[in-house]
Order: sequence, then structure tokens, then C-alpha cells
Amino acid sequence: MAVYKYVGRTKKGNMKRGTIEAINKTQAIAKLREQGISPREINEAKGLLNKEITIGNPVKQQDFVIYCRQFATLIRAGVSIVDSTNILAKQTDSKYLAKVLVAIEDDLRSGISFSEAAEKHPKVFPQLFINMVRAGEASGNLDETLDRIATHMEKQYDLKKKVQSTMTYPIVLLVVIIAVVVFMMLTIIPSFVEMFESMGSELPAITKFMLSVSSSLQNYWFIWLLFILGIIIVFSVLMKKNKEFNYSVHVAMLKMPIFGKLLQKSAIARMTRTLSSLFTSSVPILQALTIVEKVIGNPVISKVVLEARDSLEKGNRLSEPFEESWVIPPLVTSMTAIGEETGTLDYMLEKIADFYEAEVDRSVDSLKSLIEPVMILIMAVVVGIIVLSILIPMFSMYSNI
Repeated sequence: MAVYKYVGRTKKGNMKRGTIEAINKTQAIAKLREQGISPREINEAKGLLNKEITIGNPVKQQDFVIYCRQFATLIRAGVSIVDSTNILAKQTDSKYLAKVLVAIEDDLRSGISFSEAAEKHPKVFPQLFINMVRAGEASGNLDETLDRIATHMEKQYDLKKKVQSTMTYPIVLLVVIIAVVVFMMLTIIPSFVEMFESMGSELPAITKFMLSVSSSLQNYWFIWLLFILGIIIVFSVLMKKNKEFNYSVHVAMLKMPIFGKLLQKSAIARMTRTLSSLFTSSVPILQALTIVEKVIGNPVISKVVLEARDSLEKGNRLSEPFEESWVIPPLVTSMTAIGEETGTLDYMLEKIADFYEAEVDRSVDSLKSLIEPVMILIMAVVVGIIVLSILIPMFSMYSNI
């Protein structure tokens, strides 16, 4: 919400100055009148302290998914687009989305189409949404299109959350393992140093290594911390600025054992579901491929989609670049080719998406049952090695006695 400075007269006739928060100037005036203040002058407050700071995407994906479903439901029920937008602006939990919807409502009342109004806010409405709505407006089937968008967004959100939860679990366990190792290195290992020094005998290589790591962590912890932070920062910058590095990292992720297949299946499901939704909404195929290339979120898949678009522009088939790519499974290539030959490409892509979404579900369930015992085994091995490095010299000392 924005902050507005105002000068107004109260019911008693006194002049009053102050500030008020509102989505726009119209709402600010309405709020003041509700408080019994007749505004004479009202302007948006400028300055950094009055700005609403947003980091990353200003609208959470979950809020946008809920908005899409509610919007589709209201239009299906016969509520006008203007009234639906007004209702959802008051109902949404996202302040930024509410602000945007109020602006869209004003644009709608001025006579422009919803797709044109939404296109002014690219941070909230993706190109997929805008192009499907535009196609729905042109065909007169906006209610069906919005319902299709809502279903698409819900499936994409569910798929993303399933993959995130599966990938996050081992990362959390890995952090726990590292924390346990660091704790042992900083508290347990140092307590045995004096005893080992008093032994006067040659220590095993594993014990020397653990003692040196422990000493390094105690005396140079700040260097370790800076080193780790440096790696994270450099990696993040390269991922954002260097396209070749970003591409190589995604290739490595797709070729990872176990998790690579899961990422590949989710990317294929996302690509085919998006293409199917766009084709069904009568978005031109070249335009649809351009949109998918930008929203897919995986440069490896994006490259294949770009090649497919170039292939179509040259008069070739969509399935040819799919057949030549290592990341596209043969099933996708075959079903896409059949869809092109029979004129049922949108149907075939939808079935491919259904298949791979089901595959992701099965993979997530099996991985969750596999990850925990594997990570517990890794923790047991790591802790066991540290404990063994302490016990070996102690056994040696007792045997000498």
C-alpha cells in the first residue's frame, strides 16, 4: 500500500494534516471521508521510508494460484470482470496483488480489455496468463479459458512443491550432519588433545587429520566462514550472470543419480502441460513455444524448445529437435509425432503431462522412503570415523600399558 499525505477539514470545522495508507488515491479519499474528514489536498508521500520494499517476486505463487481459481469461479458464476476484480482486490491476502487489482479495475472501467490491463503488470501476471486470457477474449470463451488457467496454475504449483519438498529434505539432513561434525570438532576432539600429546607415541594418520581439522576450525573459523560465504556468493552471481555456467549446472543436475530423473520428469511435465494449455486456448504455436521457452525455468529444456520453434519456422516438424535431444525421453518424441500427424497435438501433450506428473508422484514417494535411511547411514559413517580416530590411539595406549 502507498502512504498519502492529506490536508482536510473535520466535521467540527478544524483543519487537520496527517498521513493515511491506501491502495490508491481514490481509496485514501474514501477512508478519510469514513473518518469524518473532508480532504482539501491529498498527495502520495515520496521518499524511501514511505516506499513499499519488495524482494523477489512481490506476489507469492500460492496467492496467485488462489486468485486464478477464485477469478475463474466468479466469472463462471456470471459475475462481471469488473465486479470480480473488485471483489478479489478486497479479498486477497497479498497487499501487492490487491494494489494491482485496484489499478486493473480502474483500467477496466476506462474501457480497455482485461488482458491489456494485466499486461501493464508483468511482475504479477506472466506471459502465459496474459496470452491465454487474450485468446479467451478473442474467442468469447473467457470463462473456460480462466478455468483452464486456474487448473494449469494449480497443477504447476503442486508439482513444484512436491519436487521442492523432496530436494529440501536431504539438504536439511546434510546441514544437520555438517552441524554435528562441526560440534564434535569444536567440543569433543579438543578435549583429547592433551591426552594424545602426553602419550608421546606416533598417532595414526586419521587421528592427526582430525586433530588438524579441529585446530583449524578453532583458530581460523572466520576464514572458513568467509570461504563458504565467498563460494555461495560467487556461485549465485555466476548462476545469474553467466549463461554457460547456468546451463552447465542444470545439465549436471539433470544427470545426477536418483534426483536427476526426478528433475527431468518434472521439467517435461511442466513443459508439456504449458504447451497443451496454450494450444487448447488457441494461442499460435510459435508464440506458445516462445512463451514456454521463457517460463520453463530450465535452460536445458528452454534450448530444446527454442530449437523446436526454429524447426517449425523452417517448415520442419516439432518432434524432430525432441528426437535429437538427450533430455527429451522417446515417449515424448513419439507421442508428439503422433499428435502432429493426427492433429491432436494438444491432447497428446496433455496426456504426456498427466503421465509425467504421475511419475513425479511415484518418484517422490519412493525417494522420501529412501532418503532418510541413506542420510542416517551417512551420518553414522561420518560420526563413526571421528569416534574411531579417537579410539584407535586410546586402544594403542592401553595395549602398551
